Amino acid sequence: MHDVAAPTEGMNRTQIAIRDALDGRRSGWRAILPMTGPAVIVSIAYMDPGNFATNIQAGARYGYTLLWVVLLANVIAMLFQALSAKLGIVTGRNLAELCRERLPRPLVLAMWVASEVAAMATDLAEFLGGAIGLSLLFHLPLFWGMGVTALVTYAILLVEQRGFRPIEVIIGALVAVIAVCYLIEVFIAPVDWGAAVAHSIVPQLPDATAVMIAVGIIGATVMPHAIYLHSGLTQTRVPVRGDADRRKLIGYSNREVIVALTMAGLVNMAMVMMASAAFHLGHSDVSEIETAYHSLTPLLGSAAAIVFLISLLASGVSSSAVGTMAGQTIMQGFVGFKIPIWVRRVVTMLPAFVVVSLGVNATTALVISQVVLSLTLPIPMLALTAFTRRRDIMGAFANGRPTQAAALVATVTVLFLNALLLLLTFGVQLPLLS
Repeated sequence: MHDVAAPTEGMNRTQIAIRDALDGRRSGWRAILPMTGPAVIVSIAYMDPGNFATNIQAGARYGYTLLWVVLLANVIAMLFQALSAKLGIVTGRNLAELCRERLPRPLVLAMWVASEVAAMATDLAEFLGGAIGLSLLFHLPLFWGMGVTALVTYAILLVEQRGFRPIEVIIGALVAVIAVCYLIEVFIAPVDWGAAVAHSIVPQLPDATAVMIAVGIIGATVMPHAIYLHSGLTQTRVPVRGDADRRKLIGYSNREVIVALTMAGLVNMAMVMMASAAFHLGHSDVSEIETAYHSLTPLLGSAAAIVFLISLLASGVSSSAVGTMAGQTIMQGFVGFKIPIWVRRVVTMLPAFVVVSLGVNATTALVISQVVLSLTLPIPMLALTAFTRRRDIMGAFANGRPTQAAALVATVTVLFLNALLLLLTFGVQLPLLS
C-alpha cells in the first residue's frame, strides 16, 4: 500500500471534488457524483452484445427457465467487481500488475496469453454487436457497419486522453440509453411476471444445450476483462492519504457497484423476459439477433424492434471502447508495455473481420465467444481471490472469512459449470441432463 500526499496542484476538478468529499467538505449527492464512474464503465461489460445473443437464445428456447442463471451471474459479478475495485484502491496496483509482481514468470506469461484471448473474444462480441445494430438499423452491409463501429469507438477512446471524467460521462449516457430501451421493451412485451419471479429463484437446467447457454450467460455476465479493468480504474483515480481515505473510497465504491450492476442485471433479465414473451411460444427456434429483430416487428410492433436495435447499437459501441481499455490494462499490467490505441483497436477488430469473411453466422460467433470467456474466467477470479485475502498485500483490508468463502464458492460454481460444458463437448453422457 502506498500513501500519497494528495496535493490539489495538477489534480483535475473531479479529483478535487473527490478530495473534498473525503475531507468532509462535500456531502450527499455532491459527494456521491464525483465518486461515480468506475463501476458504471465496467457495467457496460455486463450489457454487451454477447449478453444479447445468449439471453435471446435462453429466452426463446427455454422461456423464463434460465433467469436464475442471470441472477446468479450478476451476484457473482457484484462480488468480484467490488473486490477488484478494492484491490486498486488499497494497493495502487491493478490485478494484472500484481500478477506480474507476485507470481512466477512462466505463470504470468500463460495468464497473459489466456487473458489476451479473453480480451479478443470480448471485442469480437462487442464489435460484431455494434456492426449488426448499425447494419440492421440503417440497412447497411455488415462490413460497412463494422467500419462505422470502428470509427465511432475509436473516437470515444480518443476522449480518454482528456482525462477519466469525459469518457465516464459518455459511457454513463450510453448505459442509460440501454436501460431506458429495455424498460420500454418489458412494458411492450406481454411478460408473465409470476413465472419470471419463480424461475429467478428456482435453479433448473433442462438439457445439455441449456448448460451451454448457462455457461455462455455466465461468460457474458461475469467478464474477465472487466475484473482486470475495474482495479485499473480505481488505482490512480485520486491520491490517498491513508487507511481512512481508503475505507471511505471502498464504501463509495461498494455502493456504486451495487447500483450499477443491479441496473445491468435488471437489463439482462429484461432481455430474457422479452425474448421469452415474444419468441418462446411459437418461435422458440429464434436464436439469432437478426432473426429476433425481424420477428419483433410482426409480434410486438416496429417500435419494439427499433428500440431493440438502438439498445444493441449503444451496447456494441460503448462496450467495444471499454473492451479496448481493458485490453490496454491487461497488456500493460502483465508485460509492462503499452501500444498505441489505434494499433490495439486494429488488432482486436481483426477476428471480427475474419469471422464475417469466412461466412460464420454472427450470432453463433457471439455465443461461442461468451463460452470462451467463461472458460478463461476462473483465471482472474482465482488471482483476485488469492490477492485480496493476503494481509501482506491488503493490510487491514484483507478479505474476512465470509467474503473469502463467498469468493471461493463463486469460483467453484464457475469451474463446475465449465467442467460440465467440457464433458458435454466431448460427448460424455450425463444422466441428469439426458
